[in-house]
Amino acid sequence: MQRAQQEMTSVKAALLSFVMLSAIVLCGLGIYSADAASNHQAVDGYGVTAALR
Repeated sequence: MQRAQQEMTSVKAALLSFVMLSAIVLCGLGIYSADAASNHQAVDGYGVTAALR
């Protein structure tokens, strides 16, 4: 039997990067929409609020 390859190829790295970035974006959108649905102002990490009214 041949041993399975355990090395990281460029295709695997690209897919992993895409999945990780997609997860970060989806989590950010989920947090933002949860705050917006509960009538909170969106606050970023620098303390700047977005007043939409």
